[in-house]
Amino acid sequence: MTFRSFLMLVGICLVWSMNTIVSKLAVSDIGLPPLFYATLRSLVVALALLPWLRPLPDRFLFIASVALAVSGGSFALLFIGLTDANPSAAGIVSLTGAPLTVLFAIILLREKVHWRRALGIAMTFLGVGIAVASPTGWQSSVGLLFVGASSVVGALGSVGLKRITLEPLRMQAWAGAVSAIVLLPLSLVTEQGQLAAFGADPLHAMAAVLFSGLVVSVGAHTLYFRMLNEHDVNLIAPLTLMTPVFTVLLGVWLTGDAVGPTLVAGALVAAAGVLVIVLRPGRNYLKAMLVRTRL
Repeated sequence: MTFRSFLMLVGICLVWSMNTIVSKLAVSDIGLPPLFYATLRSLVVALALLPWLRPLPDRFLFIASVALAVSGGSFALLFIGLTDANPSAAGIVSLTGAPLTVLFAIILLREKVHWRRALGIAMTFLGVGIAVASPTGWQSSVGLLFVGASSVVGALGSVGLKRITLEPLRMQAWAGAVSAIVLLPLSLVTEQGQLAAFGADPLHAMAAVLFSGLVVSVGAHTLYFRMLNEHDVNLIAPLTLMTPVFTVLLGVWLTGDAVGPTLVAGALVAAAGVLVIVLRPGRNYLKAMLVRTRL
């Protein structure tokens, strides 16, 4: 990998980390209802990738289900969680996506797990448990339950992606379209004051939506998949563990997260567990999605 490629990957991880911070500000400070925010983000992705929606793919219902899981469904749960949880703790809990993906592959696709990956799974859950049990994590435990649910949904979708042959841009386009169609009525039924919240601070609200939709999903993910075509996934996937590190640092800097030694210790154990999982690849899931289970 060239130094330029490494810097590009660092930039991608920074963008993914900033998405957690921006989303926290959107649903907490700006006050956008989380399902509405997830709907707008998905709509932006679908509109930006409109040409890739044609033609209708085969096995559409299966593709739509997977697309919803790895995009709008998991993002909606994450945004709900961020109304209560701080970005640092949310970033650490999101690491459970890797062991959950392996576990679902074992259950659904008969993936075999050897002792090294089993150790990585145990380490990840142990580390996340330590982080959640810390004073900072415990204070936002309700929100972190939704973040954990987001990882569950995203991990299920990641296993399903193994059975889909759509090119990344087409998959992202359908993920945005399906998510917007499903989330909009849910927001209208369960949330209130969507337009009022958006109108109270339209510039910052639109900036958050465009950042999450265009910069993160269309931009960063497209570059990520391009890098996977140019470099060995065994090199790229472990390096994306920079994302939770950046999330914690940005959370301390930008949203004033209180990060104590217990939370840091839990994060290190969890990250080490994910690294073990990523370095011991399996056959029945996309290794590239182990550390990024959302599109």
